[in-house]
Amino acid sequence: MRSVLASLALAAAVLPGSQAFADEQRQAPPRLVVAISVDQFSGDLFAQYREHFAHGLKRLAQGAVFPSGFQSHAATETCPGHSTLLTGVRPARNGIIANMWFDPGLARADKRVYCSEDVTNPASTSGNPVVSARMLKVPTLGDRLKAANPASRNVAVSAKDRAVAMMGGHAIDAGYWWKGDGFVTFAGRELLPSVEAENADVAKAVAAGGRAYSVPGWCDARNRAVPVGRRTVGAGRFAMDKGSGMGFRLSPRLDNATADLALRLVDEMDLGKGLAPDVLSVSLSANDYIGHAFGTEGVEMCIQIAELDKTIGRILDRLDDRGIDYVVALSADHGGFDAPERLVQQALPGAMRVDAALTPAALAAAVTARTRIAPTGPMLYSDGPFGDFYVTDALGSADKKRVSVALADILRTHSQVAAVFTGQELAETVMPSGSPQDWTLKERARASFDAERSGDVVVLLNRNVVPIADPDQGAVATHGSPWDYDRRVPILFWREGMIGFEQPSPVETVDIAPTLAAVLGLRVAEGAFDGRCLDIDGGPGNSCGGDS
Repeated sequence: MRSVLASLALAAAVLPGSQAFADEQRQAPPRLVVAISVDQFSGDLFAQYREHFAHGLKRLAQGAVFPSGFQSHAATETCPGHSTLLTGVRPARNGIIANMWFDPGLARADKRVYCSEDVTNPASTSGNPVVSARMLKVPTLGDRLKAANPASRNVAVSAKDRAVAMMGGHAIDAGYWWKGDGFVTFAGRELLPSVEAENADVAKAVAAGGRAYSVPGWCDARNRAVPVGRRTVGAGRFAMDKGSGMGFRLSPRLDNATADLALRLVDEMDLGKGLAPDVLSVSLSANDYIGHAFGTEGVEMCIQIAELDKTIGRILDRLDDRGIDYVVALSADHGGFDAPERLVQQALPGAMRVDAALTPAALAAAVTARTRIAPTGPMLYSDGPFGDFYVTDALGSADKKRVSVALADILRTHSQVAAVFTGQELAETVMPSGSPQDWTLKERARASFDAERSGDVVVLLNRNVVPIADPDQGAVATHGSPWDYDRRVPILFWREGMIGFEQPSPVETVDIAPTLAAVLGLRVAEGAFDGRCLDIDGGPGNSCGGDS
């Protein structure tokens, strides 16, 4: 990757006279790119709550609005989604095919690979990773800026290490994520004073506890308890017991702390006031934690969206106070799907939980019964009842093929399975193009397929099947499907003085990086991006260069 980054210095250059937005005038590139990812912020949530935005999201919705943005690939998880936002490259090329994948030939007992770990470090495991962007095969926008001009700073903050690694990339000047009871950073680095100060403030807040959040009037209709397994969801208000780290993490407070840290880093590092444009990536994770724990359609998510709007507004207001010329791009890593128990009550009788027969252990037993093949150790590796399935390398090639064929045959007969593809099928499939809304399931799976990392068999579940068999084991709802409730996300751009507009036609999250590169005047080699530049000048100018 060092050689990749070094070559970027020759392929990229900041053009000082590039045209951004201005009413028929030339304007210098912004001094700061603020890239905001809202984890599990579906296009559906954006549309559902848009009329109630009153702060930051209201301001961004007055810029260039693309309500039908797509994480076009099938593996709609946190790591693949974040990997597209600032690379402009889909998982099939950037290598981030899932949050977790398996390498049966990996020379360690733990065959699971975490998307943002350094697998070459003996101390790293998938459950306790040495965090790194090593698995990301391509540079981010911040990487490219630093290659063009080392004076650019590339800073990333989130509650999740994988969001920091995927948005920041390989050349991160400062990267922080939440772990345990505070923000931490990469191995071998010291915490900056601003981070220590934020951790101290959070510790005091957790020790003191916190009152329940008030329910906005427009959330009243969603304030209704729904039984899910042995518990209920839909009526929580995020009261925090004294000393409850979980109460802090599983609430809007986590986003507030992430935003606080981002702003402190702006001040300590003088971001947006240096000799070259800087990048600040901020991934807000509370939507995702709340969506998994409570679902997407209860009062919990409604409160969270109201607080998210305020948090983003506070970030923008503080940047304004500092007189920084900045451009904002906001999107999401994926969407989400509600708990089926509530969806069944809300006109979706086909919503259901996945059949336990589709778990890796159950499928392995079914394959053994059919083939009489029973290797020592696990036959199949998979992170769940959908996505990539890997056959153990302990089998010879003939038996491995028999197992793959039998597995695919068993899966195709299951009523909850929408499609099954072998790795060979996907490798032979042409990379899709055109509107992501119209891609076939095979094309969506192809956009997530990397021949070096993807499974021997790839499984896609039917629409409205939640891949959590037992909600009492943790999450009640999730994402990860190839369907539009998980793929479709908003994409918003905003800069002071720009002419706003709304374009409802489908675009892709891989369009964000080339769009920002054009606004910055960053020249990038032909073919470096999978996406295209979006002309976000709503007037007669063209922010991508040339005529409108």
